[in-house]
Amino acid sequence: MTETPDPRPSGATPEHQHEPTRDLGPIWETEPQGQPAYAAPPPPRRRRGAGLAAAVLATSVLAGGAAGVGGAVAWQEWGPESTSATTTSSGTASASPVLDAAPAPAATDGSVQAAAEAVLPSVVKINVSGSGGSGSGSGVVLTEDGQILTNHHVVEVAEEGGTITVDFADGSHARAEILGLDPLTDTALIQAQDVSGLTPASIGSSSALAVGQDVVAIGSPFGLDATVTSGIVSALDRPVDVGTDSEGNATVYPAVQTDAAINPGNSGGPLVDLAGRVVGINSSIRTTGSSSPFGQTSEGGSIGLGFAIPIDEIMPIVEQMAAGEAPTHARLGISVSDVGVDVGSGGSGSGPGSSSTEGALVVDGAQVRTVGAGSTAGEAGLQEGDIITGIDDRAITSADSLVATIRSYRPGDEVTVTFERDGEEQTTTLVLDSDADQS
Repeated sequence: MTETPDPRPSGATPEHQHEPTRDLGPIWETEPQGQPAYAAPPPPRRRRGAGLAAAVLATSVLAGGAAGVGGAVAWQEWGPESTSATTTSSGTASASPVLDAAPAPAATDGSVQAAAEAVLPSVVKINVSGSGGSGSGSGVVLTEDGQILTNHHVVEVAEEGGTITVDFADGSHARAEILGLDPLTDTALIQAQDVSGLTPASIGSSSALAVGQDVVAIGSPFGLDATVTSGIVSALDRPVDVGTDSEGNATVYPAVQTDAAINPGNSGGPLVDLAGRVVGINSSIRTTGSSSPFGQTSEGGSIGLGFAIPIDEIMPIVEQMAAGEAPTHARLGISVSDVGVDVGSGGSGSGPGSSSTEGALVVDGAQVRTVGAGSTAGEAGLQEGDIITGIDDRAITSADSLVATIRSYRPGDEVTVTFERDGEEQTTTLVLDSDADQS
């Protein structure tokens, strides 16, 4: 039993799903939902005439982030011919003076330029193909001998006999194989073959981030490798639910939200602070429209709402995968829903779905629906119908909020749970279980 939200009632539409007949506002998207963050290859370039104009217009509408490339092509094709000579009054040509190009300015500490220079050698483009399709994403080098961190949804298509190749910053290439996959945190570790002397990225701390802090995202949006974008941390601990695995376990994480432009193909690449230290792995974005596959509607690109998995949550998982172990996650041993959501049969009694919030002090929180036998939550006294409103000093506002928060801990961590029962606030302290103990 896991801390996944119970199914919503018939007719409810979770944020991360798309309802084609109604415009209900933004949805969550991985790049795309349920598939790797693939950047489709560009169409063949037309070099003259109205066909190119149509292609440029279509690119700006459909791809968004790739529109700048199309614009550059149009200018090169239709702009004025470049001249390397001038004509004197007598009609004879004379050479223009050639000016030495000014050297690039040196990067100053704490600048976007300095951060980019520090981390670019450690960022790779990942090309994946398998029976489910092909495309590209991003990754970050962790070791000199080629261990690379990326997203599960970037490489999962290669899990069953597919191929993975890696393009490095110096222009070299290598084949790679999967070392470990963790769909619950959307994390994967791959190993590049026959490489050495790589530049590992510097790992920072996501717990030290502050809202408003400058950050830089690096990756291969739409296949454009070594692309640098910058922005700020827009929010912290944002619960992002991007779906469930085959066993019904939710992929929910407490995201670092940023307005740095993140597009399809950025997935798996690093979000770094201005010291060039990795503080998150870019994984998902929010869009104003649906797209399946991602990027094939007019609203499939960045709107300034990107989400990275905090590096503090990822590294213990990476260490387990590097050691050949199955990743483990903290758990309470309960199932929950948003407060007041009727997920039961509608009957009366003490079963799930029958708990009432009448007289409750709050309407935000995660309502306990079932408590597993022998679970840490049960042993700590939590009961069906309780509304969990806090874990340590972090507020819990929904079922996703609880799952994301618990995922930020490790099995064996001690936490204080604040909950409400019959209109009275209570607390209990417990040690988190591990999903490795699930039968």
